Order: sequence, then C-alpha cells, then structure tokens
Amino acid sequence: MSGSCAHLREAADRVPEPGREDGCEDCLAAGQHVWAHLRICMQCGHVGCCDSSPNKHATAHFHQVAHPVIRSFEPGESWTWCYVDEVLG
Repeated sequence: MSGSCAHLREAADRVPEPGREDGCEDCLAAGQHVWAHLRICMQCGHVGCCDSSPNKHATAHFHQVAHPVIRSFEPGESWTWCYVDEVLG
C-alpha cells in the first residue's frame, strides 16, 4: 500500500460478486463496447470502465454512490484504489 487508508483495509477481505463479467455494466446497457480497462467496486461489485475509457463509468459510480474502493478487473492485476484518500493499494 502506498499510504494509509482505512477504506483499503476494510475492502481487503471483500470478494464482491461482479455485476457483469463480460464488460462495463453501463456501457453494455447503452449498447456500447468502448472501454479500455475494467474496474470492480469492492463494496457492491459494480463493474465499470476506467478513466482511460470515454465514459469513465467506474469513477462515475463512485460519484453517484460514494463507494470508495475499486480494484482492477483485468486478468493478472490485483491493485486497488481509494477515491477518497487517493491511495493505491
């Protein structure tokens, strides 16, 4: 972890059930397939696209519901990010 963050510590033991496993939930609902990378919300399992994607649905999800921690949903990646404290874990 690159800093101190209670949100990351709380999310460390969670294994959320993904809302979708085949792509960004919001892009797919809109009939789009435009994401670059996927992120999963560690609180509710929402799968959204990253900030390199046109729609930035993972960050939009944070702003809508204030779930602070996401994890990469890409194969071979295991990092987490706290939007509140801006800490990478």
